[in-house]
Amino acid sequence: MPGVVWVALAIVAAIALVLGVGASRARTLSRRVGSFACSARAAGTESWTAGIAQYAVGRIDWWRVWSLSPRPARTWYRERLELIGREEFDDDGPAHYLVRCRYDGGDIELDLASGDYFGLASWLEAAPPGRQDLVI
Repeated sequence: MPGVVWVALAIVAAIALVLGVGASRARTLSRRVGSFACSARAAGTESWTAGIAQYAVGRIDWWRVWSLSPRPARTWYRERLELIGREEFDDDGPAHYLVRCRYDGGDIELDLASGDYFGLASWLEAAPPGRQDLVI
């Protein structure tokens, strides 16, 4: 019986450690300069994946909130990302936009706070000369 207790305690400790590392990772990502909350999904699907995006030189790196991976789950390069539409969500909270994007011929949807959307649009518009087709 005492062996079972130790095994149970070890399992509880391992779960607590994984949850602690995951929460610490999410907090660290959200505090980086240029990071913003950004849920994403493939266009036409129902389920959102909560994430944190961060501006980098010529790209946006996107991490899933609840993951232990040290690498971003997605990377969207500025020259291949295009905003194709947006609409405001109908809710009573702060303004949020459903933003439709096209990346390498595939459509994705992002859930962004209004300030984050305008930051993304500005970042795309600030592309090098010759790329005025990125924002509608």
